[in-house]
Amino acid sequence: MIGKLTGIIDSVDADGVIIDVSGVGYLVACSGRTLGRLSVGAAASLVIETQMREEALHLFGFLDTAERDWFRLLTTVQGVGARVALAILSILGPDQLAPAVIAGDRAALTQAPGVGPKLAARILNELKDKVASMAPETFAVIASREGETPPAASDAVSALANLGYSRTEALGAVSNAAAGLGPDAGVEALVRAALARLAPREINA
Repeated sequence: MIGKLTGIIDSVDADGVIIDVSGVGYLVACSGRTLGRLSVGAAASLVIETQMREEALHLFGFLDTAERDWFRLLTTVQGVGARVALAILSILGPDQLAPAVIAGDRAALTQAPGVGPKLAARILNELKDKVASMAPETFAVIASREGETPPAASDAVSALANLGYSRTEALGAVSNAAAGLGPDAGVEALVRAALARLAPREINA
């Protein structure tokens, strides 16, 4: 079982890379997110998920364990194979997937090739109860054990959605704002703090 590879990137294509480790070239499939941060001739260290399929060894590489963990979680859903999981991770990084699942954002998932509305709904339904263990601790601030969102946080998310932000963006920003302001923060304070977090993304976009 291969868990990590460190070497030099020999080549990069649309589906993955060949990483040269002491003269041995390993073919590793990667998400677009990971591929975008690798370049030929550069040193790299990839976290590896090894799968045996049809008597062949398949390697999937990730820049961090968070993306690897989401790959594992996604592939537990019926209908989500390795390729579809990589396609989802190419569109949504680990920091975006958690709020997407919590928000029930089907539209965010259907951006990935191979993910239609029915599969997106299945992913959301099957991962809803599992995501809490993977999501940042801040999400616990606005999601109770029953999965309900406190009124102030819910109203803040709705306000941001009305301003044109996706529910995934809104939930992520409000949850982080709530972590900083505390559980008793009001709607206006949450919206202001959330907008302050969202604004830098727009400037850098």
